[in-house]
Amino acid sequence: MKSKILGLFRSTPEIVSGETLSAALGISRVSVWKHIQKLQESGYEIEATPRGYQLLRSPDTPFPWEFPQREGLIHYFPEVSSTMDIAKEMARKGASHFSVVVAGRQLSGRGRLRRTWHSNYGGLYFTLILRPGIPLQWGFRVNFAASLALCRTIRDMTGLNAAVKWPNDILIDGKKLSGMLSEMEAEAEMVSFITVGIGINVNNDPTEYEPNSCSLRQLLGKPISRKEILARFLDALQAYLDAADDNLEKTIAEWKQLTCTLGRRVSVITPLETSTGLALDIDSTGALILELSDGSHKRVLYGDCMNED
Repeated sequence: MKSKILGLFRSTPEIVSGETLSAALGISRVSVWKHIQKLQESGYEIEATPRGYQLLRSPDTPFPWEFPQREGLIHYFPEVSSTMDIAKEMARKGASHFSVVVAGRQLSGRGRLRRTWHSNYGGLYFTLILRPGIPLQWGFRVNFAASLALCRTIRDMTGLNAAVKWPNDILIDGKKLSGMLSEMEAEAEMVSFITVGIGINVNNDPTEYEPNSCSLRQLLGKPISRKEILARFLDALQAYLDAADDNLEKTIAEWKQLTCTLGRRVSVITPLETSTGLALDIDSTGALILELSDGSHKRVLYGDCMNED
């Protein structure tokens, strides 16, 4: 109902009478008033006049009703420990494909190698539950598809030269904009579900915790809608995965066209070791191929990649 009320408000700049809302929604004027009160409590600036109601301002909060085609799949929390933990529990209990857990703030957000992802208000923090119905050995391609879809979304929305850094960070001019962490569970050699956790610096300032980072507001000089980023990313990724038979075969090749990793000297940190060399290629399994100082090649499946130049 909130989504329908907002849709009516946004379809006209004029004041909308309670009678018009009541007739369009098929509910009483008292019920209309109660829904509007709830919207006001959620941060919507709605002016009540003798002639009716007018929406003056909407908060940039990814409430479920802001995604009319996905409302039943969006689960918003003002504050959580970790969206990844909630999403994993939901997935194990049967949550649907493309369910999303999104938070205004995380208290214990995490990145690769158990690092903390600082999640202050203004950023976009969410975990996506995917059930792609693919063999276990193809699971890594979904991660590359997600980072590819996000990179393209940022480029299309902002015009900024976003690039993917192996394995799936998003950088702009060498500074980190977004991080991604995925976990997978399988059954009988098939992927049961993949949880993809994403943190994007949108209208927050991450430099206090990570100096070599950036946010979209800093780069553009103005705020940008978190709701629009999430909606456009979900649409882009779903369209890509819906054509998975064709797209997942070419994901690595498409990803390499947008990467800032290849051709550079990098260090890759894993729980066991650090490897430094020239990033030559990404193979068909998603592994990074390094050329070491002695000329030998090393294949790295997972780790945190840091540019050396």
